[in-house]
Amino acid sequence: MGVVMGELRGTHVPVLLERCLELLAPALGLPGAVHVDFTLGLGGHAEAVLERHPDVVLVGLDRDTEALTHSRHRLARFGERVHFVHAVYDELPEVLAGLGLAAFHSGLFDLGVSSLQLDEPDRGFAYSRDAPLDMRMDQSRGITAEEVVNGYEPGELVRILRVYGEEKFAPRVVSAIVRERAKARIVSTAYLAELVKDAIPAAGRRTGGNPAKRTFQALRIEVNAELAAVESAVPAALDLLAPKGRLVVMSYQSLEDRIVKRAFAARARSTGPIELPVELPGTGPSMRLLTRGSELPSEAEVAENPRAASVRLRAVERIDQHDQASGAARERPRMSANGGHGRTRPGARQEGEGH
Repeated sequence: MGVVMGELRGTHVPVLLERCLELLAPALGLPGAVHVDFTLGLGGHAEAVLERHPDVVLVGLDRDTEALTHSRHRLARFGERVHFVHAVYDELPEVLAGLGLAAFHSGLFDLGVSSLQLDEPDRGFAYSRDAPLDMRMDQSRGITAEEVVNGYEPGELVRILRVYGEEKFAPRVVSAIVRERAKARIVSTAYLAELVKDAIPAAGRRTGGNPAKRTFQALRIEVNAELAAVESAVPAALDLLAPKGRLVVMSYQSLEDRIVKRAFAARARSTGPIELPVELPGTGPSMRLLTRGSELPSEAEVAENPRAASVRLRAVERIDQHDQASGAARERPRMSANGGHGRTRPGARQEGEGH
């Protein structure tokens, strides 16, 4: 579902823009650099990349056709430097193959719901304004939140609210939904938000913002299969990252951040036998963590852009194996008496794995 050029909607303040550009700059400066914006949205981050790095070619993915319409308009002046692709970010291998690209050098994930989707009531993402219960990022396909709320079995609804929304009152919320949907189909965001509010005890409504927030998050994740997409997209992106390439991921809730943390950590540690004094070829880390744990926004950033309040940023760089000893065993760093770093055992915490 697209929009004509006279109907462009939405506003956008890119989250952690300067920090993202700082982290990606070395990769964006590589010869023939290709930058992938996995969540193009309204094009704020992409525009800054293209302006500051005039030799970069950008591949912009988004499942939201309305967002792609915005970005085509915003980035039109960059001409053939931009490839717009209607796709979910876990489709990267097919997207790059279709463009004749074997790898990319710089990439950015800005996960979660976009400014456009939040700002436009008719999309059904916002619990603060009445709209049809839709919540599809791609309105051309898939089930709606209305179908989930009215059609799923109670036990499955409880699981979704508990796992995806971390809603401790999930059974009470689902009981209220089941009771009301037996009378009439639930089709309105405002009606659902009121049901959730009434189902949660008064003590549970005093903190944590709008009591419907967790339920709406859970429904959105289910409708768009967001966690499954992240689980497959991040490893696929790491596989296709060029030597010295960099990837930045911004998450807005703990479930996504946990997936990213594990994917990064798995590539940043050795897989060889821990008892050997040398790193066997092919067993060393393929990624270098660029952030110590997940970076949080500054107070100034949140003051300027309140939607940055919950962001967690992580970044990695692919290690160029040509810079290391090639084809031979490499001596492994040992733990010294003065606190030097040796190899981290699988599962152990290392630098960059905070939070």
